[in-house]
Amino acid sequence: MSDEQRHSTESRSGPLSRLAGWVSEKTGSSAAFALAAGVIVVWLVTGPIFHFGDTWQLVINTATTIVTFLMVFLIQRSQNKSALAVQLKLNEIVAALDGASNRLISVEDLSEEELNVLYTHYQRLAEMSKRDSRITQSHSIDEAEARHARKLRHRKGS
Repeated sequence: MSDEQRHSTESRSGPLSRLAGWVSEKTGSSAAFALAAGVIVVWLVTGPIFHFGDTWQLVINTATTIVTFLMVFLIQRSQNKSALAVQLKLNEIVAALDGASNRLISVEDLSEEELNVLYTHYQRLAEMSKRDSRITQSHSIDEAEARHARKLRHRKGS
């Protein structure tokens, strides 16, 4: 994404969202890793100065706890946003493909039981595809079930 596109998108977000996005971007950089490693080195070097005391240990423990606590939320935000973007792209593909099952649009909103039903259908589809001589051909669930039923009727009729 270009800086202009990113700026346009960010201007529609609230200040907290923009801050979280900026912090997520910066903390995922090599510079942030180098800074964190530098802090650890400085902390280790200052150990003898502070006689490796309780306060010296408390400083790094407190700092790492606070950073970890905040990073958990930033990572989760980033993963949620990324997962939503991928899901929207997949929804667009499913909606655009002729013959694709529209049941899969927003499939992430289904209950666990409904997802298991769809999973079973796709497992059956995979099993049928393994037996099909044209394994590279793709099918929707309905097409696969209809084709399989026709094959069974044909085999029983032979």
